[in-house]
This record gives sequence, C-alpha cells and structure tokens, in this order.
Amino acid sequence: MIQMPLYCGSTIIQVSNFELDGKTKKIDNLFCAGQINGTSGYEEAAGQGLMAGINAALKVSNKAPFVLHRNEAYIGVLIDDLVTKGTVEPYRLLTSRAEHRLLLRHDNAELRLRDYGYNIGLVNEETYQTYLRKKEAFATLFDYVNEYRVMPTLENNLYFDSSIPQGFGIGSSGAIVAATYDKYCNKNKIVSNKNILNEKILELKVIFSALESFYHGTSSGLDPLICYLNLPILIKSKTDLGTVGIPNSNNGKGAVFLLNTGETGNTQPLVQHFLERCKEEGFREMLKSKFKKYNDASIEAFLKNEGKSLLKNVKSLSKVLYENFQPMIPKLYRKLWKEGIDSNSYYLKLCGSGGGGYILGFTKDFSEAQLKLSSYQLDVIHRF
Repeated sequence: MIQMPLYCGSTIIQVSNFELDGKTKKIDNLFCAGQINGTSGYEEAAGQGLMAGINAALKVSNKAPFVLHRNEAYIGVLIDDLVTKGTVEPYRLLTSRAEHRLLLRHDNAELRLRDYGYNIGLVNEETYQTYLRKKEAFATLFDYVNEYRVMPTLENNLYFDSSIPQGFGIGSSGAIVAATYDKYCNKNKIVSNKNILNEKILELKVIFSALESFYHGTSSGLDPLICYLNLPILIKSKTDLGTVGIPNSNNGKGAVFLLNTGETGNTQPLVQHFLERCKEEGFREMLKSKFKKYNDASIEAFLKNEGKSLLKNVKSLSKVLYENFQPMIPKLYRKLWKEGIDSNSYYLKLCGSGGGGYILGFTKDFSEAQLKLSSYQLDVIHRF
C-alpha cells in the first residue's frame, strides 16, 4: 500500500484518477489506498487497502477485478464516492453517506459477503460449508415466518406454562424456543428421535441459535437444542456434536447437585464480559490450557462413571473458575466456593453464564456437603 501526503501544496489529489478497484488510471498495475486517494482515517485506509490487495492479486492471476457496490458494503460506498463524486476535503466514511444503510448491518455481513470471499480465495472450504449450512437454515426459518403467521390470541396460539425459573442458568429461554419450534414449525420440521443424524442436529442448532438470539443477543443454540431433543449432547466443537449415553444414577455417597442461590442472573452482560475477556491473549491461553483441559477430562470421567477422576478434574476446574471468572460468580458465594475447594467437601461450577440462579455442585459425600451447606437449598440430580 502506497502512502503519500494528502496535500500537494494546497491542492488535494484528484480522486478521479482512480478506478473502482483501486487501480490508478494513468499507471497500469498500480493500486493505491489511504491518503493518496483523498481519505482520512484508519478504517478508510484499511478498507481501501483490503480492496487494493485483493485486486492486485486478481490482476496478477489474470482475473476480473472485484468491485463492491453501494448496496453491498460501506467499502463500496466509500470507493464509489471517491471515484464518482470526488472530494474537496479529507473524506471520512459516515453512515449518513450510505443510502442503503438499513441493508448494511453487522448482523447480515456474512450473508452479504461470504460468497465473494470464497470465490476470490479468502475463505477456506470448511468455513464456507459451515456458512452454507447456516444460510440454508436461515432460508428455512424465513420460509416458516413468511408462511405461518402467529395470531395474537391464546385460543389459536401456544400458552407457556413453565416451572423453569428465569435467570437461573438452567435454560428457561431455551425451553421456550424449543416449544415454539415444536408448535409452529409446520414445514420441513426436524423430528427428535434417538437415531437423529448429526447433520440434522447441526441444522437444528443453527435454527435455534437464530431464535434464541432474540433473548440473549447472541446464542449458541445449544440450550434449546438439548431441550427439544430431550437427549444428552456431547459437544466437541462447533461442528462436531452428537447424542451420547450417560451412566445410570446409583445409591453411592457421591453426588452431582444444584445449589439454589435465590438470585437471578442477567445473561447478556455476563456473556458480553466473557467475550471482552476473550480478546485478551492470556485469557484465551488459559481457556485452552486449563479450562478446556479440565472440562473435557471431567466430562470423559463422568461418561465412564469414574468418580475419583471426575472429582479430581472438577476440583481443578473449580479452581480455574474461581481464579478467572470472579465477576460471573455471585459475590455472596465466592467465599463458599473457595471453602469447598479448601475443605474438599464439595466443588462448585457455574450454570449457564452465572451471576446467580443455580450453581452446579460435585461431592464425594453428599451427607458431608449437606452439613457444610446446611443453609442452602440443594437438589441432587445424579448419584455415583
């Protein structure tokens, strides 16, 4: 990318000397971006640099230039303005300059641009296939919405009577989403059964993610997926998940239990906090080297019904959560959390995004845990 002063004496460089693909008209094979094109600002320079780099590569490969139009991206608005309208002052891209700004939203950027990225070689095959599945699921969802309208009367609609408390980290919104899909999906509905194919599970996950995002802003779709299937799901990655069998509960001393904090949590700000932390390199490294390690080992031990290994890894996981996820642990329960680790009487883990609601507990001796937690409501969900 060539950088030059915007002003030559008192004269601004004439942007009409540039094409829509960023190439100069007078010098063939020269692509420019940034101040030399009449703009001011890092975002403007980066956007032009991206387009100039793409088109330089396409030129070398003897391929047609790549041009984004005004209704496809803000970069298209910027370049079109520079080339066709010119500028008498340093140009900054403002949303008010885009007549199609209602179409140019962050939530539909992938639908607008992913195909272009794949066609010019900037998107790998795995990412593109994931996008195609999502695109197909969205198309199906839009068909449902357009074909079936929900009438605003209880007589013709679904009435939700749920015993799941909201804000407790046990999937209340997921249950509503699953029930909505089950009731109103009349076309190409994916029916739950024990032999459901993994590709159908992935398709459902995308649909449920779109639906539950109404509640959370951004949802993985996993909670409504599990509610709808009513089957345990083992999740290895975004695209590798399927049903799994779990061991039967027995009459052993060990237990997995729920501790009711009596407080409600607010999912969206806690999820946002987590996403902000994920921007930190140290936090991301901790997730890979510690959190994922102990979480995966705990799941494996549970599925194999290995109690000692389960408790060992859950203790390590509980420590990681205590040291790195403090804002997501209710303040009144942080001391309780640490006491469980230090005494080895019980180990705690967040449910959902935390902040309140239920906390998941593990203990080698439920009677001992009950004595330590006698002031709290405990509900056993599994014995081992």
